[in-house]
Amino acid sequence: MKLTPDKKILIVGLGLLGGSYARALTKKGYTVKCITRSQSTVDYALGEKMVAYAATVPDPELIGEADLIVIALYPNVFLKWIGEYGKYIKKGAFVTDVTGVKSCIVYEVQSLLPDGVEFIASHPMAGREVSGAQNSDDSIFKGANYIVTPTGKNTEDGIELCKSLGETLGFARISELSPEEHDEMIAFVSQLTHCIAVSLMNANDNEKLCEYTGDSFRDLTRIARINEDMWTELFLLNKKALIKELDCFADQLMRMRGYIERGDAEGLKEMMRTSTERRSWFDKK
Repeated sequence: MKLTPDKKILIVGLGLLGGSYARALTKKGYTVKCITRSQSTVDYALGEKMVAYAATVPDPELIGEADLIVIALYPNVFLKWIGEYGKYIKKGAFVTDVTGVKSCIVYEVQSLLPDGVEFIASHPMAGREVSGAQNSDDSIFKGANYIVTPTGKNTEDGIELCKSLGETLGFARISELSPEEHDEMIAFVSQLTHCIAVSLMNANDNEKLCEYTGDSFRDLTRIARINEDMWTELFLLNKKALIKELDCFADQLMRMRGYIERGDAEGLKEMMRTSTERRSWFDKK
C-alpha cells in the first residue's frame, strides 16, 4: 500500500521532526493537520502554511478522521497520549512515529491501540542540534537514513505504507530492522556518539576553546549542543544496549592510551589503519 495524496495525515507534536514532516508532506500535496501543545507553534505553522489545520487540543473528531497519524512526541509522552486518545483512532488507520528507541515502546503501543488500528514504527535518522517547529526544514531528510521496525503484528500493507512515507519525505536509504536490532544499532551509531560529544565538552572548562579549535573539534562536538530532556530519556530507556557500547568504547580508548603510554607506534598505526578502513565504508555509500 503506497502513501497517496488522498490520505489524510495527522501529525501529533510539531517540533523539529514533526514540523519537517509537515513541510515535506504539504509540499508534496498532502493534506496535513496537526495537534501540538503550544498556541505559538500553531500560529507559526499556519502562518508558514506548513499545515492545513492546527489545534492545541486533541479533538476526537480530528483524530478520528486521519488515515495516517505520525506521533512526534518524547517516548513517555507518546505512551500517555496513546493511552488517553488512541481510542479515537478509526479502524483501518495507520500510526507511525519518529521515536529514537523502539523495543520499550513498540509492543506497548500495539497493545494499547484499538482493534483494526496498525502501529508500524519508524525512525528518521535526521535532525539538528536545535529544536522546535521554527527550526524545521525538510531538507534534513536528503541523503539521510530511515529505519522501519516492524513486529509480527504488522501487515505487508503497513510496512509498505511506512516505507512509502520515507520515500515521500525524501530519505536516501530505507532499511528494516526488528525493534531489538534497532536499539542495539542506535546505541552505537547515535547514542554513543552523543555521549562522547557531551563527555568531551565536560572534560575542559576553558571558555576560550573556540579561539583555538579547528574544524575537527567543531565537527566532533556539534551534537554536544543537546536537548537534555529528550536525550536523557532516550539514554535511560535504552540503557542496557548503551552501557554495552560505552564499555566497548572505553576498552578501545584504554587500548589507545596503553599504546601511547608505552610508545607503541605500531599499535597506534594498527588502530588508525582499522579506523580509516572502516570509515571508508561511508564513502562508498
